[in-house]
Amino acid sequence: MGLPTRTHWPKGDRVIQIVSLSFFRFAPGLSRLWAFTMMGLARPALARVPGIGFWKLCGSGTGEGFTPKPNTGVYAILATWPDLATAQRQTAEAPIFRRYARRAIECYTLFMQTTSVRGAWSGVAPFDPAEAPGAGPVAALTRATIKPLVALRFWRHVPDISTVIGADPNVAFKIGIGEVPLLHQVTFSVWPDTAGMAAFARHDGPHARAIRAVRDGNWFREELYARFNIIADRGTWQGAKPLQHLGVGA
Repeated sequence: MGLPTRTHWPKGDRVIQIVSLSFFRFAPGLSRLWAFTMMGLARPALARVPGIGFWKLCGSGTGEGFTPKPNTGVYAILATWPDLATAQRQTAEAPIFRRYARRAIECYTLFMQTTSVRGAWSGVAPFDPAEAPGAGPVAALTRATIKPLVALRFWRHVPDISTVIGADPNVAFKIGIGEVPLLHQVTFSVWPDTAGMAAFARHDGPHARAIRAVRDGNWFREELYARFNIIADRGTWQGAKPLQHLGVGA
């Protein structure tokens, strides 16, 4: 479990919290076995990284991640940091991040500032909103603990949502990750601006119907919804820089 910390600074000269989300892709064979075992073994090393706050180790689903079937080739580390310099330095130089990078065939990290958040993750409020949505690309993260008795009903909605997200010309990057298969789900997507993201959320399609079903059925034991400004990125994903056309990492 990530550390349940949330740092506050005095108003006026506060340092803005940075959220990093690092993705690692592993080749078939021993590297994937190593990555799977690190879901448990990496926790003490992550907890000791200087400057790290809340953190989570996540696996992913097959395809673009929006399925209950695990993808043994893609893993992610989400973390909070006191400032951008610390986030960029530690995700590149901390021993545990370097071990992941050496084993992976591809790495990609996003650096973000929280603009809004509601809900909890493992019983704590991990993100510290500091900025209004900017004019550039924005990210949306939803995280939920699904009640076991309704997990199958929830997952029946997900393939339709994934198809709609994938077909939306506005979405620049998307992936589904999670801490525990079937029960702990995180969806993450990047959009060129808040208007494009809001238009998708308002559309009366599979996404809206799934949200109504969740609300009507009280399917989640815990949920969190967060929005971010994208500050920077590093690395590539599927051989490209996903946000370069939006002016990030150009």
